[in-house]
Amino acid sequence: MTMNNIWLLPFLMILRLSVIAVAAPSNSTSYHSHSSQHHSSHISECDALLQFSNSFTISRDASADYCDYVANTSYPKTASWKNNTDCCSWDGVMCHKSTNHVIALDLSCSWLRGAFHSNSTLFSLPTIQKLNLAGNDFNGSEISPRFGIFTGMTNLSLSYSEFSGPIPLGDLAHLTHLDLRYNNLSDTVYFEMFARFENLQFLNLGGNDLTVLLQSNGNCSFPRLKVLGLSRCNLTKFPYFLSSSDELIELDLSGNIISGWIPEWFGRVRGNALTHLDLSSNNFTGEIPSSICQLSSLTYLYLSNNNLRGTIPRCLGNLSNLSGLHLGDNLLQGPLPRSLANCTSLQYLIVSYNDIYDTFPHWLLNATFHSLYTLGLQSNKFHGVISEIPLSPHLSYLRLSNNQFSGPFPINFYQNSSVDLVDLSNNNFEGPLPVPPPTIRYYLIPNNNFSGSIPSQICHNPLLEVLDLSINSLTGSIPHCLINLNASLSVLDLGTNELFGQMPDIFVPMTSLRVIRMSQNRLGGKLPPSLAHCDKLEILDLSENKFYGSFPNWLETLQNLKILVLRSNQFHSLVESSNRTNHPFPALHIFDLSNNDFYGPLPFKYIAHLKAMKEDRSHRLQYMGQGNEYYHDSVVLFIKGSELMFSRVLTFLKTIDLSSNSFDGEISMEVGDLKGLQGLNFSHNNLIGNIPYSMGNLINLEWLHLSSNKLKGEIPRGLADLQFLSWLDLSDNQLVGPIPPSMQFDTFPSVIFGDNPGLCGHPLPKACREENNARKRNPSTGHEEESSNSIEWRAVLMGYGCGLSFGISACYIMLETMRPRWLVRMVEREIARRTSKPKKNFAPRNHGRSLDYTRRNRTEGKRGWFIYYPGLEL
Repeated sequence: MTMNNIWLLPFLMILRLSVIAVAAPSNSTSYHSHSSQHHSSHISECDALLQFSNSFTISRDASADYCDYVANTSYPKTASWKNNTDCCSWDGVMCHKSTNHVIALDLSCSWLRGAFHSNSTLFSLPTIQKLNLAGNDFNGSEISPRFGIFTGMTNLSLSYSEFSGPIPLGDLAHLTHLDLRYNNLSDTVYFEMFARFENLQFLNLGGNDLTVLLQSNGNCSFPRLKVLGLSRCNLTKFPYFLSSSDELIELDLSGNIISGWIPEWFGRVRGNALTHLDLSSNNFTGEIPSSICQLSSLTYLYLSNNNLRGTIPRCLGNLSNLSGLHLGDNLLQGPLPRSLANCTSLQYLIVSYNDIYDTFPHWLLNATFHSLYTLGLQSNKFHGVISEIPLSPHLSYLRLSNNQFSGPFPINFYQNSSVDLVDLSNNNFEGPLPVPPPTIRYYLIPNNNFSGSIPSQICHNPLLEVLDLSINSLTGSIPHCLINLNASLSVLDLGTNELFGQMPDIFVPMTSLRVIRMSQNRLGGKLPPSLAHCDKLEILDLSENKFYGSFPNWLETLQNLKILVLRSNQFHSLVESSNRTNHPFPALHIFDLSNNDFYGPLPFKYIAHLKAMKEDRSHRLQYMGQGNEYYHDSVVLFIKGSELMFSRVLTFLKTIDLSSNSFDGEISMEVGDLKGLQGLNFSHNNLIGNIPYSMGNLINLEWLHLSSNKLKGEIPRGLADLQFLSWLDLSDNQLVGPIPPSMQFDTFPSVIFGDNPGLCGHPLPKACREENNARKRNPSTGHEEESSNSIEWRAVLMGYGCGLSFGISACYIMLETMRPRWLVRMVEREIARRTSKPKKNFAPRNHGRSLDYTRRNRTEGKRGWFIYYPGLEL
């Protein structure tokens, strides 16, 4: 540097310092401005989340169905969210570490209930990448198309949340996880639409009302797919695109309508990845392909409820990792393959409802002693004696019902086990009753040959809910120690045995009993008043015993009692109310007091208040006790002259049977209010008076039995018009007059009207006097037809005349108001000319008969839509 430039150095130094000084405040201002923007944006996101939370109510049962039974975790996460706090610390919220933007929101099982609107503030958080709203109740809201704004979304779970409508899929190019199962979605979905999500690993659309259509050529591919759930999606064919999904781990195609053989190629191309395969509840036919045995990693295989035939492949024993095998509800035959003993990790084996012929698999219990949890062999042809072998300590579910097992049941079979369900029903077991372990909840052994007394040790089961010992040869008295089970026991069925003695007074307040059946025994004495404590009781069947005393009117306070059967005992009293309540027996569907010695007037104070019988029948096919899948409510009734066993009881079955007693007096008009009644039996009593015409109001009545009384008067016309009445017996009374003609009555045999000397008309051979007179007046059938044709032609002509008059009148009004006077006068002259002709003397048409015939035709047509079973209408 020359001397001439030295003087520039101080100036340059000052200039540089000035620039630094100026620049420094500028950078600081920029930093604070950027930070302020981030802070403001974060606050607005927190406000949006809080508004989203406040748009719903919190209700415990909004998450009950899914979260309590599947996820097993449920609590209101948003209840802890507070204003003026950092939302990144809120339960279920995850933020980006550097930007603080909300990137994940997990509100699954958070008790949220309410409508999910498309203007929800949730859509102001476009940075969300993972969103889980499963297990809430959004009240049938549709999935908004605005979910498409989450362009960075990778995981979206809306399952079990009551969404409805179609599936709107926006530009979610990064989506790897989509779970929409078990909503109310209804749409036709072309499956190739998901092919644009190249990173898709998890897809579940099951449990909706979707129709998923697959390409026939299978061109679309999902190379990264690991989990695919398409249950209940109306699939008609197997998804052949799966041949390219090498990473598939779980596949659920259950509940569809796929037919044909299970593809042989599927097992060969899947490699070692697949662990879960569910093809249950389809229409698969043929044999189980041996290629399935090449799925070496398979742990759960469900092929139940198809039409598979043949034997169970022996090679299934090569699947050493198998934990669950469900082959029930097919047409499989032969024995169980002994190779299954190689599956030492087996927890579930269900082969129920097939045609398997084998002995009890002791070898399997030995091989899976430390793992087996469920063994379902029911409804096959298993036979022989069960040896003395201890159960697995882990076994919880044992069903051997509906087979051909025989011999004594091993006394120590349950020793050291923790089984909570045992079903031995419908076999030929014999000997003393085996005592279940203290962990038992459901003990079902009906229809065997067990004998001896009921062991008192059975009372040492504090968890016992269902005890069904019916249809055996048990003797002795009912153990008084059953009082220990009042808190847990829901069903006590001891029917059809040889028990004797009195019914113990063991029922305490707050008992859980819903069903008490002790029918067809030799029990006697008076009923214990403590039965009135069973306020949850729905079925009380004590028929065919030797109980005596007065009618137990203290039962009328049981608000849930639906079936009361005291048939064939030795009760002797009036049937009258205790006046403890203004609404006795409000839920009663079946009221059977037949074959006793009740006397006095019919209990119309009860009949007038049978609220459930006044309700018209529901056409929904619903059974009593439907919530219990292991025990089915049943009852024996005398219907249409025969004894019928209802193995399940429909809720619309409503009957009253007071037959074979000593009731007297008249039938009250109030019986006509019971519009839901299907069956009524007052036969074999001492009833007098007329059949009330109000019985014509019993629109659902299918059978009516009034025989062997002293009823008089004519048969009400309304009975002949009951469209569902298929069985009737009015014999052995004092009825008079003509039998009303109807399409129903014309099908009945004459015997049902017999022993009524004053009755006449079809189908009895005795003609009524009016019919005889009519025959004398019209001896020629041809003359009757000619007369009938003449009347019809006169009616036709009268109809034409009426139509002509109406048309002329309409024209007159139109012309009078809208046309020139000269035209009106011309028309008036023409009218005068036409109407001056002499009129014919028309006979009036029998409109009543015409209408009645039309109504009957409609009735006949309506009946064609119904399928009839005893007490069942669909």
